[in-house]
Amino acid sequence: MIPNNSISTINSDISPPLAEEFLNVEKAQRMAEFFSFLGDANRLRILSFLAQKELCVSDLAASLDMSESAVSHQLRNLRAMRLVSYRKRGRNVFYRLHDNHILHLYQAVAEHLDEPD
Repeated sequence: MIPNNSISTINSDISPPLAEEFLNVEKAQRMAEFFSFLGDANRLRILSFLAQKELCVSDLAASLDMSESAVSHQLRNLRAMRLVSYRKRGRNVFYRLHDNHILHLYQAVAEHLDEPD
């Protein structure tokens, strides 16, 4: 049996989260919309290719077995959510993940799903 004063010592080592660390309603709503947006298999497949290297629409369309129009539509949505960005080189437009946060999020979820139960 643990003495009463030991419990308070153990608990005092864990500081309670500060109020600003809790999600407020607005941020919780924005995060829910973000995760809901990622609930589309085609968008996730696009992100999986872009996690490897930047690609143009035609390369993505061929790799995904989708029309260029459908890929362009998804890329517009992904850009609006700041998940991908692009650069132009001549007439070609190359897409990549927006930043390392997106890459880390993608990798963390993929690793989590690969872990055994």
